[in-house]
Amino acid sequence: MAKKREQREVSTIMDGVIEAMPQYAKELVAGGVAGGIAKTVVAPLERVKILFQTRRAEYQSIGLFGSIKKITKTEGFLGFYRGNGASVARIVPYAALHYMAYEQYRRWIILSFPNFDRGPVLDLLAGSFAGGTAVILTYPLDLVRTKLAFQVVCPSKSSINGLVSPEHVYKGISDCFSKTFKEAGLRGLYRGVAPSLYGIFPYAGLKFYFYEEMKRHVPEEHKKNIMVKLVCGSVAGLLGQTFTYPLDVVRRQMQVQRVLASTNAEMMGTFETLALIARKQGIKQLFSGLSINYLKVVPSVAIGFTVYDVMKTYLRVPSRDEAVVEVVTNKRNIQSSSLNT
Repeated sequence: MAKKREQREVSTIMDGVIEAMPQYAKELVAGGVAGGIAKTVVAPLERVKILFQTRRAEYQSIGLFGSIKKITKTEGFLGFYRGNGASVARIVPYAALHYMAYEQYRRWIILSFPNFDRGPVLDLLAGSFAGGTAVILTYPLDLVRTKLAFQVVCPSKSSINGLVSPEHVYKGISDCFSKTFKEAGLRGLYRGVAPSLYGIFPYAGLKFYFYEEMKRHVPEEHKKNIMVKLVCGSVAGLLGQTFTYPLDVVRRQMQVQRVLASTNAEMMGTFETLALIARKQGIKQLFSGLSINYLKVVPSVAIGFTVYDVMKTYLRVPSRDEAVVEVVTNKRNIQSSSLNT
């Protein structure tokens, strides 16, 4: 009896907290939870993909399963999660800002341009701007995550694979931050941000575009089905990633170029790096790790969108159309009261 009473009290408190939260805060929480869960599920594939993109000779020659065996043998199970702390630390605020900014940009476009079509183009624009906003605000965490994932620790723990010089051994997130900042200042923390922005604008926009467009064709009675959301999210991530993947390879190589002693002087800007990779490593390298990325993107985007929609329901976030109506109504009430005053 006492246990049930405690559960009711906790439930009442949670209801009060949820009701007190502003809508943007609910969207932030929903997005952060979705991003954290999705990223953790696919962390092992993300580690292998980064090694494919940045350590071509060592890992591409032995393939996906060979790479998995090598990481298991040299670093153990936890080796698959090297850099995942930085990844989750980045993805939680990134996903929170991305989803929340998408909703905010979407509402802003509708309110500012009432005659604008509320079809998939609206989702494309809102998603693109939201992706760019989230990248700019959280990029240093992505760079740190890549540098930590790039390190390959030998079993003896006494050295790093030959490509990494001793001064670039990072002990953790804060150590990587401080060393990177000392080496190159704020500019160093944003190394590779240009290809990230070039890539995220079309990718984020296309991702939301495909997801929302596919949901529009789902019968109303099936729209809340989790499997339907997972399928829509999978296809959206797959299509969006295919078009923008080469820029992801450029970004990763730019992020670790200070660690690679042999290429420091060669790689400069985004398009110079793109041309250099194509010329010296071949066009194929621009799609290095794409097959792994497909394996990663399918569950990642699917889980992300699904958890986000489930969290919005749990947090009682109104539908997008209801939210727009509420904002318009509040705006009119404010204008009316100011006129009366």
